[in-house]
Parts: sequence; structure tokens; C-alpha cells
Amino acid sequence: MLILFVSQIYLLGDKNNMAFMTSMVVNGHGKMVVTEIGMDTKVGKIANMMIEEKAPQTPIQRKLGQVGKILGLVCLAICFIIFTIGLIKKIDPIEMFMTSVGLAVAAIPEGLPAIVTIMLSIGVTKMARKNAIIRKLPAVETLGSSSVICSDKTGTLTQNQMKVIEINSADVNFTIELGCMCTDCDIVYQEGKTEVKGDPTEIAIVKQGINYGKNKKQLYQLMPRINEIPFDSNRKMMTTIHKIGNRYRIITKGAPDVLLQRCQKQIQGISGDISNLEKIKIQKENEKMAKKALRVIAVAYKDLDVLPQKIDTNSLENNLIFVGLMGMIDPPREGVKEAVKTCRKAGIKTVMITGDHITTAKAIAKELTILRPDEKAITGQELDEMPQKELEKNIGKYSVFARVTPEHKVRIVKAWQKTGAVVAMTGDGVNDSPALKNADIGIAMGKNGTDVAKNAADMILADDNFVTIVEAVKQGRNIYDNIRKAIHFLIATNIGEIVTIFMGLVLGLKSPLLAIQLLWINLVTDSLPAIAIGLEPPDKNIMKRKPVSKRKGIFADGLWNKIVVEGIMIGMLTLVAFSIGNKYYNLEVGRTMAFLCMGLLELVHSFNIKSEQSIFKIGILENKFLIGSFLLGTILQTCVVLIPSLTSIFKLVSLTQTQWIIVIIISLLPIPIIELQKKINQMQFGRTVYQEKVKV
Repeated sequence: MLILFVSQIYLLGDKNNMAFMTSMVVNGHGKMVVTEIGMDTKVGKIANMMIEEKAPQTPIQRKLGQVGKILGLVCLAICFIIFTIGLIKKIDPIEMFMTSVGLAVAAIPEGLPAIVTIMLSIGVTKMARKNAIIRKLPAVETLGSSSVICSDKTGTLTQNQMKVIEINSADVNFTIELGCMCTDCDIVYQEGKTEVKGDPTEIAIVKQGINYGKNKKQLYQLMPRINEIPFDSNRKMMTTIHKIGNRYRIITKGAPDVLLQRCQKQIQGISGDISNLEKIKIQKENEKMAKKALRVIAVAYKDLDVLPQKIDTNSLENNLIFVGLMGMIDPPREGVKEAVKTCRKAGIKTVMITGDHITTAKAIAKELTILRPDEKAITGQELDEMPQKELEKNIGKYSVFARVTPEHKVRIVKAWQKTGAVVAMTGDGVNDSPALKNADIGIAMGKNGTDVAKNAADMILADDNFVTIVEAVKQGRNIYDNIRKAIHFLIATNIGEIVTIFMGLVLGLKSPLLAIQLLWINLVTDSLPAIAIGLEPPDKNIMKRKPVSKRKGIFADGLWNKIVVEGIMIGMLTLVAFSIGNKYYNLEVGRTMAFLCMGLLELVHSFNIKSEQSIFKIGILENKFLIGSFLLGTILQTCVVLIPSLTSIFKLVSLTQTQWIIVIIISLLPIPIIELQKKINQMQFGRTVYQEKVKV
């Protein structure tokens, strides 16, 4: 009641005893009373204000919006020229006006942004089925150009199923007892089974304690926990305080190299002073365990008669008695080694970033082929001594970063970005959120990740698996490729329509197509085939090529040239059909043949867009959606000519068998023409590669 009363009196900024919905608890424990839920909370009211807000456009959508405006202005200019030419040639002004308007509507690719959005949405759905949840649409595009993946070790590259397999101590039982007590795990009894819930490292310690007859719950009854100093990544330690009779036991566990510096004594049957020589010996044992790819945790303690007034690291985490080392194994995830190799073939460098000891990190990295003979590993301490400019210069030499802090992670990301790399960064903790935010793609863990990390990320891995990242990159590349293909198809076919009308008038012909005919062709060919192209499966070699540079535009690598040439091809073939019909039969037959050819040419040409390789190599029937859109488009296009009532509406006529044969032959010509072009391109590419090899 008091909390509710205070919340009603004070302004939002003055409430010092309230935790608002979505507030993040970084560490510690506490209890609270809920006063408001759902849309009645402050965050709920903010969410209500945002309901009508539209999502921002992705970079590709913005680029296409600009391209659409330019193409629109060009199309309008051409339509005006066509209308003017028609008037000069004394063609019926109304007919020319309708044709010009119809051409403007048909030729402007106003559906491009919508089609791109649909394709991105479909891609996001596909990724979600494979455990990659995209939070921000632009991440789909960026994934396709990722060149560096900075991955956390534990739980992403490894299984995150720790098991204690080695203990180095003069008193193993005492080491396990202290280790169990200095954890935040809970032991839960469900349906006759004992389950341990919490951090995987601590779970391994508590389970080992149960095996040794050291049950954490029973230990806490004998030695209640009364206070703590939570673990943080800067200290690399955690401390708990326990009441034992009239005295207090301070238990600290953490990184051996850090904790050993805080110790003055050790357990050797009885407590004795620890010399520098003995510290070196312990360090060597730590190194030996780490080389076996074990994560090593050191345990220390001290007993006090009176607790200091201030409970902090300076007052408690010193003058400790070293007890022993616990080594635990976290096996690599299945498929990670193969995924790392796939990344290498795809021109993507995999980098391991971990808080573990450098020897442990190197052992795992070598096993996963992340650390190769010509590459190096570096510690956070060495990073502290290295200026940022030097790091940026040498960042490519390092594949393993050990004993790092949140600040180091941000430095690493920024150093890679300075080289022009597109960086994907994984993380699961609060301390990872700055690096996730700074990376081109922040990837949070869905199972073990904190809400802070998830909110900072662009993508969430539902299974916390590195293999899923590689699959997401593959999907991202495929989506990018398919967007380019859809743009290629739409603009090329629209240029074909402009060429048909423009060249028809320039050559002194009657308008090959009327406005209503142009609009129908646009309706049949501009929607379903373009979306179907967007559903094209990934190329077999998609992960064997280098990432797309973020500096490259959507029309790079000669795409504009292809679009223009193919548009002219479609336009000229349509004119050939019109000329044959007009010359040997009459104007209506010519327009009917041009109408059929234009629509069928565009539908047939959609198969050419499938791949840079021959469609006879990759297979025509792989994309069922494209087959379906082709069949539906062909049926709709031919029905207009075959059904008398529709024929009269569209001002067309029925065709003879010979005329149909001519239409079919012309409509199929894009296949052999583009196949020949692809063959020539491959020969030129082969010569270029050969010349480069000779130079080398």
C-alpha cells in the first residue's frame, strides 16, 4: 500500500523505490510488489503511443525508392517524347495520350519496395524456422555481406554443458565444498529427480559436489549465506559470505591468474604461507590443465571474527588462503568445426572472444580450426598495452582474444570495422551489450542470453549455436541475391515495354500496344514472377564466394548493362512479332501477336534470371513457385485471346495456327540468346582467372 501511495504522489523522475517494467537487474537479489501490469504500466503507455508508428525502411528499400524516382522521371520523360512523336506523325491524340499514360503506369516499377519488403519478410520467416530470429529487417541485408564473425566460446562454439573432470588440490573434498557454496545455483527436486538450475559452470561444480556427498542445500543449512559480492567480468571473481557459529567464512572463486594474486597462504595439509615459487608451480598446473582445453576455476577462502563495515572487493577479496583448482570440460558443439571451414571458404573470418585463460582458448580454437599456424592469440592485458591504431593495423593477425573485458570487445569490433569489414558479434550477457550495439550485426543468445543482450542485438539465436549463424549468413546472401534478381527482372521487362512503344513510333509503325494491353501485361508479369524469383533456393556455390562489399551498390558488377541489353532484346523481339502480324496480316493481328509475345517473353525471361549459370545445369524445375507463376501467367495471357468476350474488351483478335507458332517461337528466343550470352561471359571470366594465375 505504501509503494502504491508513493507511486501516485511523486513524479516519474522522483520515484526512487520503483522498478519499471523492462528494467534490467544487472546483479543482486531482491523482492518487489507489483502495482501495475500490461498496458497500465509506464512502458505499456509508451507502447500504446508507438502502435501507429511505421517501421523504418531498410537500406535497400531506400536505395530502390531513389532508383524508382529516377526511373519514374525518365519514364515520364520518354512517355512525353512518345506522345509528342505520335502527334507529329498525326496519330490520334486520344489514342496516343492513353498509350503514353498506360506506358507510364506500366513502366514505372512502383511495386519494387513492396516486393522487396515481401521478400525480406519471407526470408525472416525462413530464418526463424532455422532458429535465427531477426529483430531488425536491415540485418537480413547486412548478413549477406558479413566478413568477420566474432564469437563467444562458451555455449556458442561449445555445448555449454560443463563437467568437472579434474581437481588439483591438497584437500579435494574441501575444494568441492567451498566451490559449491560459492555459487548461485538452485537445487530443485521434481518428480523424484534432482535438478540443478543456474550458470553452466556453477551447475558443473554443484553436480560434482552432489557426487562427493556435498549437497549445497545441506551446506547452507550448516553455514548460511548472509551476503555476497557478485561476479563481474572486470574482477573475474565472485565472493560469498557465510555465518559459521560466531565467525564468518569468506569464499572466493574465479580466474586462477587473478585470484592467485589475492592469496597469501595455501592449503597443504595445514595452512601455510604461499611463496612466489609455489605460485609459479600453481600457474604451471593451471597451464597444464588449460592445454587440455579445460576451463579452470580457482577456489580460495578466509575466516574472519568480524566483518568489515563496507562489503566490497577491497575489504574482503585479499589475504586469502588458496585451496585448489577445478578443471571442467565444455566439448565443442557438433558441426561447429565444419561451419568454421564453410566460413573460411565463404571469405568469412571466425574470431573467438572469451573470458577464459588464453591456453584454454587456444586449445579449443585449434581443435575447431579457428586458430591456424599463421595466426595469433592475444590476452586482454596485452590489448590494454596496445594503442587502438596499432590494433587496427594488426587486427587481421589475431583469431583468439582471451581474458577480455566489455571494453576490449568494443575495441575489437571497431578495429575490424576500420579495415572495412562487416562485423557480426555474438554475446549473451549484460557486459556484451556495448559490443553487440557497436557491431554491424549484434547476435544474442536466445536460451542463455540476458534481456539486455537481446534488446541490443539485431538477431537472436534460439539454439545458441554457431552453426545457426553460418546458416543465417547463407540465407542472408540468398535473400540479397534474390532481391537483385527481382530488380533485374522487373526493370528489364519494363524497359522492354518502353523500347517496344518508342521504337515502334520511331520506325514509323502504328502503336504496337494499346494502353489497356500494356496495363494487363504489367499486371500479369510484374507481381507473381518477381515474388517467385525472390523464393529461388540458394546457389550451390553461395558459400564459396567472398562476401558482398558494403560499398557496392545494388546495380554493381554490370547489372545495369544486363538490364538495358535484356530490355532492348524483349522490346525488339516484340516489335518483330508486331511487324510480322502487321505486314502479312493486319494491325489487329500484329497487336495481338505483340500482346502475346510481350507477356510470354517476360514470363520466359524470368527463368533466365534464376542464375548466372545455364538454366539447363541448375535445373528449371527447382523453384516450384516460379513454375506456378509462369503457368498462371501463361494461362491468363492466352485466355484474353481465346475467350471472345475478353478479346473484344482488349481489342484483340483470334490467331491462326501459323500465327500461334510464330508467337511461340519468338517467345522462346530469350532462352537461347541469354544462354549464349552466359556462355560468352563464362569464357571471358575463365580467361581473366587464367591471366591472374599467370601473373601470380
